[in-house]
Amino acid sequence: MIVDYALYQNGVRYKEPSNLPELISKARNGEGFIWLGLAEPTPNEFEKIVGDFRFHPLAVEDAITAHQRPKFEEYPGVQAFVLKTAFYDESSSQVSTGEIFCFIGDYFIVVVRHGNGAPLVNTRHALESNPEQLAKGPYAVMHAILDHVIDCYIDISIELENDVVGVEQKVFSGTSKTVSRDIYLLKREIIEFRHAIDPLLSPLQHIASVGARNIPESLTPFFRDTLDHLARASDAAAGLDSLLASALQADLAQVQVQQNADMRKITSYVALASVPTMVAGIYGMNFDVMPELRWKFGYPLVLGSLVLLTGLLYRKFKKSGWL
Repeated sequence: MIVDYALYQNGVRYKEPSNLPELISKARNGEGFIWLGLAEPTPNEFEKIVGDFRFHPLAVEDAITAHQRPKFEEYPGVQAFVLKTAFYDESSSQVSTGEIFCFIGDYFIVVVRHGNGAPLVNTRHALESNPEQLAKGPYAVMHAILDHVIDCYIDISIELENDVVGVEQKVFSGTSKTVSRDIYLLKREIIEFRHAIDPLLSPLQHIASVGARNIPESLTPFFRDTLDHLARASDAAAGLDSLLASALQADLAQVQVQQNADMRKITSYVALASVPTMVAGIYGMNFDVMPELRWKFGYPLVLGSLVLLTGLLYRKFKKSGWL
């Protein structure tokens, strides 16, 4: 479906009533450029709407099926830029991703969205309020979209950082309860997030350093600034991933320490019970001839010896921290 479309002349939206074919004709004749936005089009819808642009079949296939890695490719008469959007759900602490395909030509930019995250309505309005920037052409639109998506990356990295801090507090809260499940689920979300960020570094570095055909030189500093923001988001995601790996190791180590402490306590209590059990077992054998059986102080002596030996063992275990 069509989200919005417009013809821009010298950075100003063409406001006279016109249908899309008429606007495309004006743009092809050098009267500005077209910005067309689509959301999850079917093959028939895409062919019907953008058939006049004559995109390369491989580019059309990518735009319809989606599930592409971020990339920048050049086809005859058109350049294709793919990036992933990201959306953070606070209620479930989950990251979901979508995709944006930008097809840029001399007189048009066609934007195809798949999935949620990074809505572009505000991006269009913000760019329309800056005619000087919009007058630089379709690549100014691509930069604005890219900048908006990367700003969303930074916002999500902040939310994920808060989640990581919460998990760390649980790990070192002093309780014996393990949080390895929470760590695993959060680590999975960060990996999903990194799959959106990291592959975008290479194509954006290419654009910011070497440049691309038809990109105005005045826009190159803007792409370099956007690359810096992306690198910052990538570093933040990598740091959070590393922190979670350390938190998981710390959580497992604490579980092992707690298990060792429990085993020491069990061993201590077994040792305390072993002396009375052994002596009682000996005197429970019902032999006729045994030491102190006929002695009147035998019973108090045995009980006193048991209490003394048990007390000595208890004191030793207590002193060593086993109890």
